[in-house]
Amino acid sequence: QVQLVESGGELVQAGGSLRLSCAASGRRTFSSYAMGWFRQAPGKERNFVAAISWRGGSTDYADSVKGRFTISRDNAKNTVYLQMNSLKPEDTAVYYCALDAGYTRLVAGGPGYWGQGTQVTVSS
Repeated sequence: QVQLVESGGELVQAGGSLRLSCAASGRRTFSSYAMGWFRQAPGKERNFVAAISWRGGSTDYADSVKGRFTISRDNAKNTVYLQMNSLKPEDTAVYYCALDAGYTRLVAGGPGYWGQGTQVTVSS
């Protein structure tokens, strides 16, 4: 079955940068799937962060991260990345990788597959 494994989360100071990775497995290829990232802060709902279409031609970002975060993917490696710059304490959350055959469905928060999450903590 499909598995998504995130990595790269850690403790970082405000203003710093991190790059999250998510490797997908369980299919011969994921090049036809949309991929994305969501995050959930303590006591809050899981929210959309960024998404990328299967060819990489379309991307979407939450307003709170526009200009600071960049999503990319490497279909040869079945991996999606989230480059996070100028991190703020309010970016602290568990970040989840998401995968779905439908880009719109993924952005709307209903992806078929989720990763287990990776913790990002930004200290002030």
